[in-house]
Amino acid sequence: MIATRVGFGGLPNILQRQLCSNFQPKRYGLAQYQRTLSAATASRLISDTKTTLPVPSHGHRMFSSINYLRGDLECTAGTMNDVKQTIIKKLGIEVGYTPFVSTREHLAQYVPPSVSVLPPRSMQDSFTSAIIPLTTDKILKDKYVGFMGNVRVGRLMEDMDMFAVWVVHKHVLLPDLPEGVSLPYTFVTVLVDKIDFTDLVPTHDADIRLSGHVSWVGRTSVEVVVWMEQKLHGKWRKLTRALFLMAARDATNTKAAFINPLVPANEEEKTIFDGGESRKKRRIQMQQEDLLKTEPNDFEQRLVHELFVKSIDTKSKAFNKRILPPGYVWMEEATIANIVFSHPEDRNAHNKVFGGFLMRNALELSWALAYNFAKRRPKLEHISDISFHHPVDVSSMLNMQAHVIFTDLHYMEIVVLADVYDAVTGQQTTTNSFYYTYSVAERLPKIMPKTYHEAMYYLDGRRKFRYAMGIDTATTSAPTAGTTDTTKSKL
Repeated sequence: MIATRVGFGGLPNILQRQLCSNFQPKRYGLAQYQRTLSAATASRLISDTKTTLPVPSHGHRMFSSINYLRGDLECTAGTMNDVKQTIIKKLGIEVGYTPFVSTREHLAQYVPPSVSVLPPRSMQDSFTSAIIPLTTDKILKDKYVGFMGNVRVGRLMEDMDMFAVWVVHKHVLLPDLPEGVSLPYTFVTVLVDKIDFTDLVPTHDADIRLSGHVSWVGRTSVEVVVWMEQKLHGKWRKLTRALFLMAARDATNTKAAFINPLVPANEEEKTIFDGGESRKKRRIQMQQEDLLKTEPNDFEQRLVHELFVKSIDTKSKAFNKRILPPGYVWMEEATIANIVFSHPEDRNAHNKVFGGFLMRNALELSWALAYNFAKRRPKLEHISDISFHHPVDVSSMLNMQAHVIFTDLHYMEIVVLADVYDAVTGQQTTTNSFYYTYSVAERLPKIMPKTYHEAMYYLDGRRKFRYAMGIDTATTSAPTAGTTDTTKSKL
């Protein structure tokens, strides 16, 4: 897990190629994509429970339509810099870097002992919005603009991560907390469940608004929905939507802390809350079916064996003579890596690396790989899963590796792994994983794994891709017609 940053901005330390462009490639829509697949496609992974998030053309619920979220109100919390300063004040954080973080042990007495002592909250209580003032702040604009005049999507991911924490702050209410006492919580990002993008490419010369609210609450965890809009020609237009899962920790970040329960105030809020419950069950199911814990299912094992047979010379009767079929690329050749140094300006309140910093660098590296693999500018369609496994210390050396692990028609699935690298011992510890779905105008070559390890990456990428596209139930589709044999095939 990564504790969320609360300030200390600055220019990036690693300059990478910028994201996106105003070029919009002609792509298959979901309906067209599904028609090209075999007949047996399963229902989508996310629960079909009704929500108030309307369904856009590509099949995912994107933006809340709950009554109090509509209207022409520009924002409720000022600019993102105002949000950052408010969080710093509420947490009682000292400005200025020191290797030793000030103790917050004195706040332990104010941590709620149980959920029962906390007043319930509604979604309306946590609704908030903030502006990124690109039209008026020229210095800020330089941090966001790409060389093509577009907005760097990685920068926006940083802001969404920060904003999700602000939404949780709006949700929390401690009636017995004395005036002037800092909030006895630490909020950390556990994962980003899903980020969907519209076809609108953000520009550098128009304000961007972030809005959001709490959509589900457990005992110590919170789901936050955040969406982003840009004001074009006097009207706010949708850019993206994300689901963040946050964990509430005590003031010293040593154990979980109870948080206010969420009680839906009306039917609209109840359907949104039920959707959060469904996503929780799906996450548990996916953890149980993880390829690191269970073997691939029958259909997946047959798929791996078919790839294996395609990549050997069957006439030679030798398993070690591998050949690359026409229209394929070895997975080991579809990769790119980067060493990223973190510095104090990239830290959060606990001297750990800010999760948004990692998200930005991973996204920009994935885009560079997608561009290099496709030989043309790609469009980011979905971010299907971002996981924070371990905290990253400031001054860490991060080895980020991006791999194309699955392709289908005009789409590619890319995974980025962030490893903390110890230059002395040579050991690497994976701290984060990121999954991205990109598209281009032309059909892409297929990916061919060489080893069993790569085959597992291939299956994992296929699962993530089908989930991102909204065309699968659990982890894989059902076998197509003519594949009813359940005999397991080994690679």
